[in-house]
Amino acid sequence: MKAFLERKNIRPSLKLYFIDAMGQMALALFATLLMGTIFSTLYTYTSFEFFKTVSSYAQGATGAVLGIAVANALKAPPLVLCSVGAASLAGYQISAVFMINGVEKTVSAGPAGAFLCAIVAAELGKAVFKETKIDIIVTPTVAICSGVAFGLLVCPAIAWLMYWLGSFINTATVMQPILMGAIVSVVVGIVLTLPISSAALCAMIGISGIAGGAAAAGCCAQMVGFAVISFSENRWGGLVAQGLGTSMLQMGNITKKPIIWLPVTLTSAITGALSAAVFGLECTGVSAGMGTCGLVGPLGVISATADKGWIFWLGFVLCLFVLPAILSSIFASIMKKTGWIKKGDMKLEL
Repeated sequence: MKAFLERKNIRPSLKLYFIDAMGQMALALFATLLMGTIFSTLYTYTSFEFFKTVSSYAQGATGAVLGIAVANALKAPPLVLCSVGAASLAGYQISAVFMINGVEKTVSAGPAGAFLCAIVAAELGKAVFKETKIDIIVTPTVAICSGVAFGLLVCPAIAWLMYWLGSFINTATVMQPILMGAIVSVVVGIVLTLPISSAALCAMIGISGIAGGAAAAGCCAQMVGFAVISFSENRWGGLVAQGLGTSMLQMGNITKKPIIWLPVTLTSAITGALSAAVFGLECTGVSAGMGTCGLVGPLGVISATADKGWIFWLGFVLCLFVLPAILSSIFASIMKKTGWIKKGDMKLEL
């Protein structure tokens, strides 16, 4: 069996599924769900019908494209790659129906369901690929049927779990904005810097409202914070790479010296609490986990927050840009004076 799995390039691991595959999943979500949201926002402000049409097609393709991206991360051959789309679309759309406060509610498994169905379909499709003389029939049949069957079996439970997890986080943040704003901000911000997809995580649990705003603040704190406090070592290239790219670039340095993570993490706790409790910034799904990468997070906050008075704009600038830069610098300066952080600890090979 071990030799067979090796020959089929089936190597199950947490890194493969929850780092590599989830990273590809984030790209798929960005190219479909997030872009669809952007075009929908453009339609809202321009009433240009073309933007509405593009938005509907982009968002409608999310489930299938997500599966293809995951299969690509698993190095599935082309026939398997093309077959997984149907299975992941099923996983994305399969729903659970339950009563909430006397009202019947239908909730789909969404990205989480599509992700798991894609993994099952891709791995089983790879297992039978080129094992028969009628491969053109057998491989798609196995990949599609296994993924759909798995979806029918587990996706209603996944839909239920993701809904209640997201609902708990969103509701708890409204009830305890200071505490939960800080917790959500820190957790999502840390996930952003880890080699895991924070955008995929936020999309899976359906984070929204002020909880989404806190998540966006936490991600911005990590990216802007690292960009600023490592400026003396990485200069303008590092500022752009981390501030508009990803704070994940610091992961190698964090592994060597975890203490360098503390200034931006403390900052994210403060900005997350302020975002939720004082300024009421809101964000939804993928955008909440993107930070300042391509300015997607800030644009998502602008799109999701209904009340855009001067309080909003003040909080927007402070929580997403100014405070991450200032507070991270203050914390880092203190730690440098105590010797906890030294010159070269955050140097990147750019």
